[in-house]
Amino acid sequence: MTAAGQLKRLATRATPPVTIHVDGVPVQARAGDSLLSAILTARRSLRVHEFDHGPRAGFCAMGACQDCWVWVEGGQRLRACTTEVRKGLRLSTAAGGVGHD
Repeated sequence: MTAAGQLKRLATRATPPVTIHVDGVPVQARAGDSLLSAILTARRSLRVHEFDHGPRAGFCAMGACQDCWVWVEGGQRLRACTTEVRKGLRLSTAAGGVGHD
């Protein structure tokens, strides 16, 4: 993942840090962050679209558009915009495999 994420944290919340793994790479977040904001703070895009192979970064940020799917190790699909980070969470940004940045 690149150091230049799409989102920039303007202030650090007084909540504990949380480490998640995205496509095998550790990502630092804060308790209460959504998966979408945590991932986009670390990199430029959330995932690669499965049909046109273009970069995707979520769209509506409220769980309606279905554009921010990520997968938990083991296959469960989650909406990144409406799911909070959890310590030790391991995610893939591509169904059934390693994602793309």
